[in-house]
Amino acid sequence: MWLCDLDGTLVDSFPAHDAAFRQAIAELVPDRLPGFRYTDHAGASTATVAAVLTGDPDLAGRLARRKQELYREYAASGRVRPFPGARRLLDRLAATGRQAYLVTSGSRGSVERALAACALGDVFRDVITSDDVPVSKPDPRFYGLACDRWGVDPAEAVALEDSAHGVASAVGAGLATFHVHTAEPLFGAVAAGTLDDIVSLLEVDQ
Repeated sequence: MWLCDLDGTLVDSFPAHDAAFRQAIAELVPDRLPGFRYTDHAGASTATVAAVLTGDPDLAGRLARRKQELYREYAASGRVRPFPGARRLLDRLAATGRQAYLVTSGSRGSVERALAACALGDVFRDVITSDDVPVSKPDPRFYGLACDRWGVDPAEAVALEDSAHGVASAVGAGLATFHVHTAEPLFGAVAAGTLDDIVSLLEVDQ
C-alpha cells in the first residue's frame, strides 16, 4: 500500500497556497505578513497555520476560511498543476497491483478542487484530509490514523512526502518514506528525486 501526500508531492500547488495565504493575511492580519514564509508551514493544515499566526480562535477561523476560498479559486483557474510523472507513477502503481491512498493535510474542499484541476480524482482508493482526523502533520498520529482506518500495518506501507512536516509524520508512524523533489532527504527518509525516478525504481523491481 502506498500512502501519498498531495501538495508539493504530486501537484505543484506551493505558489497557489503561498499566494492565498498572503492575500488572506493582508486582508485580515496585515501585521503578520512581513514575517510570513509559507515554507515554514508547508505540510501543516490551513487551520493549524492560521492558529499559529493569530493566536485567536475566531480570527484563525476567519483567516483559514478566507485562505481556503482563495486557494480553491486559484485551483479552479488552473494555477495548480500535476508534477511531471505524477499520473505515470499512479498508473504504474495500479498496473502493478499496488493500492494508492491519499493522505493530505489539505481540507476536503480544497483537495477535491486540486484533484479535479489536475485530473487525478480517479486514481486513489480512498482519501484522508485534515477534515477527517483531529491532528495535523507533523504529528505521527496523522499517518497512524490513516493506517488504522484502512487496516494496514505501517511496516508494510510506503509513504510519499515532500515536506518536513509530512516526512516527520510518516517516519514517526513507522512507514518507509520516500522524500521526493530533494537530493538530501530528512532523517529516516529515502531521497527519491523526481516522481519519474520512482517509476523507474518500480520498473526495475518487476
